[in-house]
Amino acid sequence: MALSHFTIPSSPYFACSSSSSSSSSASTTSSYKYNYKQQLVVVPSSKKPRSWGWVVRVRSSLDTTGPTATVGQVTEVTKDTFWPIVNSAGDKTVVLDMYTQWCGPCKVIAPKFQELSAKYDDVVFLKLDCNEENKPLAKELGIKVVPTFKILKDNKVVKEVTGAKLDDLVHAIDTIRSS
Repeated sequence: MALSHFTIPSSPYFACSSSSSSSSSASTTSSYKYNYKQQLVVVPSSKKPRSWGWVVRVRSSLDTTGPTATVGQVTEVTKDTFWPIVNSAGDKTVVLDMYTQWCGPCKVIAPKFQELSAKYDDVVFLKLDCNEENKPLAKELGIKVVPTFKILKDNKVVKEVTGAKLDDLVHAIDTIRSS
């Protein structure tokens, strides 16, 4: 299908002009560069072509990749990115540091938490600032004191360590990794 032009409104669907009316070209997938350097995947819909063109669905690379965490470093998360990252971790252990900007013990343990992330290459380390914006997630996870470390396995909280207790946190991580 050769496209002569297309426009992208805020809707995930748009109309484009086609120079071909062959129905066999409806099953092809094409990739185009958008002028903001955001790659778009153009997938023709299952609808039959209309006389004015094709109806296609557009997915940006942001829709397909989602938020990610890098093993070996601590990733800052929000209420919107936490669960997608936990879900993408699969069967890996996830350790979440729930902290606040004003918490003294949180500031003391932060560099040690960073060192742990470099030590355990099979564990995903996340940080959540328990500010007003992230309050719904903090409530969902049942935080009562900062710092609180939640250890998740298979999308479930399996262990919790409250306070800046590095030895307890290391023991909890080792216990969950070995189980």
